[in-house]
Parts: sequence; structure tokens; C-alpha cells
Amino acid sequence: MRNTFKTLAILALSFSFSTVFAQETPKEEDFFRINKVRIPEGPILEVGGLITLPNGDLGVSTRRGEVYIVENPTSQKPYWRRFAYGLHEILGIAYKNGALYVAQRGELTKLIDKDQDGKADVYETVYAWPLSGHYHEYSFGPKLMPDGTFMVTGNVAFGDEEWWRAESRVPMRGWAMNITEDGKMMPYAAGFRSPAGIGTLDGQFYYTENQGDWVGSGGLWKVNKGDFMGHPASLRWTNLPNSPVKLQSDFFYSKMDERRIKNEQGRYIKPENRVNETFKTLFEMKKVFPELRLPLAWLPYGILGISSSEPVKIPANTFGPFAGQILVGDQGMSIISRIFMETVKGEEQGAAFLFRKGFRSGVLRLEWGTDGSLFVGETNRGWGSAGDANEGLERLVYNNKTPFEMKAVRAMPDGFEVEFTMPVDRKSAEDLASYNAESFIYKYHPVYGSPPVNTEKLKISGVKLSADGLNARIIVSNLRQYYIHTLTLDGVRSKDGFYSLIHPVAYYTLNQIPDGAKLSMSEVSTKNSEAVAAAPTKNTAIPKVAAGKMPEAKGTATAAKAAITAPAKAPTFKEVEGLLTKNTCLACHNTTKKQIGPAFVEIAKRKYSQEKIFQLIHNPQPQNWPGYATEMPPMPQVTKAEAYKIALWINSLNK
Repeated sequence: MRNTFKTLAILALSFSFSTVFAQETPKEEDFFRINKVRIPEGPILEVGGLITLPNGDLGVSTRRGEVYIVENPTSQKPYWRRFAYGLHEILGIAYKNGALYVAQRGELTKLIDKDQDGKADVYETVYAWPLSGHYHEYSFGPKLMPDGTFMVTGNVAFGDEEWWRAESRVPMRGWAMNITEDGKMMPYAAGFRSPAGIGTLDGQFYYTENQGDWVGSGGLWKVNKGDFMGHPASLRWTNLPNSPVKLQSDFFYSKMDERRIKNEQGRYIKPENRVNETFKTLFEMKKVFPELRLPLAWLPYGILGISSSEPVKIPANTFGPFAGQILVGDQGMSIISRIFMETVKGEEQGAAFLFRKGFRSGVLRLEWGTDGSLFVGETNRGWGSAGDANEGLERLVYNNKTPFEMKAVRAMPDGFEVEFTMPVDRKSAEDLASYNAESFIYKYHPVYGSPPVNTEKLKISGVKLSADGLNARIIVSNLRQYYIHTLTLDGVRSKDGFYSLIHPVAYYTLNQIPDGAKLSMSEVSTKNSEAVAAAPTKNTAIPKVAAGKMPEAKGTATAAKAAITAPAKAPTFKEVEGLLTKNTCLACHNTTKKQIGPAFVEIAKRKYSQEKIFQLIHNPQPQNWPGYATEMPPMPQVTKAEAYKIALWINSLNK
């Protein structure tokens, strides 16, 4: 009998654990699985370009100058055939009328298999452009346009003494070029810095940019002929007779300080972020430079990427509720983000979300397979990425189950409307405590990147939930045009399962605030469980305090002083993760492995004091970490309190 009770108790306990486990919020990998594509021994597949051919085969170009055709690429045993080799760092591939086209560093090349033996026997130069020989003069593309022409973009070089300053040393560096099949080139747009992510969405030309000088953070831009994308290096060529961009360098620099300052020894000083300065923004300068194009969606640095790459549109009947939205890869963070896009008052804008992380190398190229899976081409040599492999080709496969996510965020005259992929729990969704909002923007200056500036916490005063539980309209105070609005929905739960959102944060770029009717306070919920919890109860005694004084703790003043000076307990990673994300630490550092910067466990071995770590965040010392190609920029926006908490966690890793 005793054993029977014991068995029943164990079964009951087991059942309770199973029930709790069943309620655990599913993760990305429960819906979108990453499968490695089988690669034969020999090739080092630093993928530079991907294209699905009409017969379903996959064309793959590599940074090492090779082109492969992969037959049955979605099968367990794909067959690889080398189609071409001996080319110069191919960072894109296109197909047209039976031929493959690739962009080498200095030319657009047509590859033809004339004798139909499965290998290219004609390498034909379609159009060649100048090179100065600088290592950073990558060329990206081509992308096939609806009229049959090709779009190619050119990276800028960097200075000699001013090694941080991007330069356009030869024509077409920092430009998009439109090239015909018979070799005619027309300059299309200027102002690019490192335009690795070029793509065509619904027949229109779009691109993503990497953070850098004059680029506060990455994002997605639509590009029309004659546009200026913001980086001034390429403006030196706008006086050419065929330039569609008329903005001149002299006029640009008369309005923008390029910070060319020398020290006492006559050497140029690298410009760094200035705290408490009067700064300019992209949207302010668009009033001065009408050609300047604003991003339709910012991808906040260190959160949704550091080196944005190729954008693709999700086809119909693919990836479930997200069909029609945009996916954007990121080379540095080895992630894919998702963008919901809408048009308000004639301007494109939208919300960006994290979609999938965990790729084995830097995500550079995306291409849809015929089965609806997404091929992901990866590389990180010389560039650094969260994924520590040097190369890779993987497939992202959807299991046709619906994840609990924000499907879309739409701008409203008085806030935003959030659409969910499945009905939400009404009690949690009508509670204002479930929502948080803030807005911020980036500087437009010659410094490498920008901290978030003009950050403001926004009040949420009401929420209206639709009858079906699929839409929540929230009233948000002080909407700011052109700012990034961060919406965090940590408290919202699903109706079935009471799950949290897999990705509870959206970043909406508000280029235009729509007109229309605003919600009445009589039709919204104003319940706020946090306010109720914070309110004192009738039995709570509130000590009276003289002006300017703190109430003494129970016991002596010595005890109170001891409580203040007692060493703080080290926070857990979960407790510090928000700070690491907000301050973009996780963009370059991983807890245990080398990334773009050293691992936190390696920093912990230095046994720096909290004050020292605070100083190094504000004034990094690159010489302390030789062997890292990318220097850490100063991060003056990190407060002392935040830095001390981060330092406390880092130092706890050395135990």
C-alpha cells in the first residue's frame, strides 16, 4: 500500500512537471528549422551569391571565385558540379536566357556553357569599371531588373592616413550602376557606403546598408534613379555628364562638418561621438538635400544587425502568416530579421522584428527554393560574425505550424495597431502593464555609427482589443515623425497555451503619421496592474521624510550605511541581457566565444574593476586586444549604473 501511494505521488509529480513544460513558450527553432546543406569534400563555400534556376537547380557563387550548380539542392544528397572558376571574389549571381551573370571586383561577366557539357566555356566581359586596388572595393550583384538590365553596386575604399574615412577613389565607387546586356552603363544612384544587400522587391530596387561613417545604423532603403543614399564620398563624381544625381560635394560639405581635424603633430584625429553636442539627423538634412533618401525601416544596430545583407520577399503560401513580408539577413550577427511594410501618405515605412538567429556563419545571401524553403548563403572571412564557421550553406525550413508572434504593426493617428498571428488572452492584452514604448533616432555625422539619441519613454494611455483577439490598438503619446518607435509587449499572452510572444519587440520607423479618427478614451481599456500593485494599501505606513532627506532604515545609522556599501550580488545573464542588448554589447561580444570582440569570459580573466570597465566602455583601448580587426568605438551613452551592473556580471564569469 505504501509503495502504491509512492508510485501515485511520483506519477502526479511527473504529470505536474509535464503540464508546466507544456506551457513553456515555444522558440524559433520549434517552427523554423535550420538544415545544413550537404557539401562535398574540397570546396570552401564562402557564399557570395545564390540563384534558383528555372529547373530548380541552385547556382552558387563564392568569394573564392568559383561557381557551382547544385542539382536536387533540397534533397538529402544534392549533386555538386563546378561550373566556372578563376574569377575575382564573386559577390552575386543572376540568371538570364540560359546564361549566368556574376559581378567580379571590376566587371560584370557573362558565363556561357556553349557546348552543353555542364561547364562554362565562355567568360565574356559585359562591362568593366575602374579599381584603385584598395581591399574594400567589393562589388555586389548583379540583380536582374524587370526590363532585363542588371543592377550592380560598388563599395567605397578607405583613406591612407585617415584610414577610417571612406573614399571614392575611382568613378562608380559608392554608386549603383544600371548595365544593359550589351554593355551600356548608366549611373543610377549615389551615396552608398557598403551596399552588400541589394535586391529587387516587386520589381523595384532596394538595398540594405551597413553601419559606418555617415551611417548611424543599418536599414532598408528603396532606391530610385537619381537618389542620394547619404554617404558623401561618391559625390565627387556627380559632375560627370551622365550623372542623374546633381548634389555636389562642395555644397554638401558647406552644410555638414566632415570633422577633418589635426592634432598638435599635424596628424588627423579620428572623429568620435561627442556627448551633449548639437547634432543633425538624416530627416533634418533632407530638407537641405532633397535627393537624400530616408530608410523605410531602420534595423537598430546591435539588435537587428550590424552588417545588413540581402532582402527578399516571402512568397505567397510560404512561411505561414508572414507571406508578403520582407526578410533581411545580417552578416555580423548571423541572423535574419523580418520587416512588415506599409505605405502611409505615399511613403513606405514599417516595423522590424527579429526572425531567426543561430546560423553557423555570417548571413550574406538569401534565395527561395522551389519547395518553399529558404537557402542561406554564409561567409565571415575578414568580416567577423556571431556564427564562428568561416563559410556555410543552410536551409531554413518551415514546419507549417503557426508561431505566436506580432504579425504586423501599423501606424495609427494616435499610436499603433498590433496584429497577432493567433488570438491573445484578453486579460493580459487589455492590461497597459503588458506594453512599453519609447522612441529614438540616430545622428547623421562622419563618425562611425551613432548611439541612439533623443531617447524618450512614451506613455501608453489605452488599449482596444478586437472581438476576435487578433488586433490590439494602443494609444501612444508624443509620436515623433521619422523616429524609431520601440514597442515591447512582454506581458501579452496567447489565448491558447498562455504563451509569451516569441519575439516581443517591434521597431517601427514612423516616416509619416496617418490621418484619421483617434480612439475615444471611453472605448479603450485603461486597466494597469502595475499601477494597482504599486499603490499603497490601507495598512501600509508611509514614513514622513523631511525635505532632502532619506528615511533611516531600522536599526542604527551604521547599519544603514553598511547596507548601502555592501557588495552587490552579481546579476544573472537573464537580468543583464536587456542592458547588453540595448547598449549593443551582444552585437560584438559573446559570453564564451570570440566574435567580433573578445568573449566576456576572456574579459573577466583580466579582473578589471567596475570603474575600469566603465572607463573602457567610454574610452576603449584597442591595443589591449591585439588580433581583432574591428576596433571598439566609444560608447558614451552607457551610464555608470549600467556599466557597473554589466561589469559585475562580467566579473562573475571568472569564478
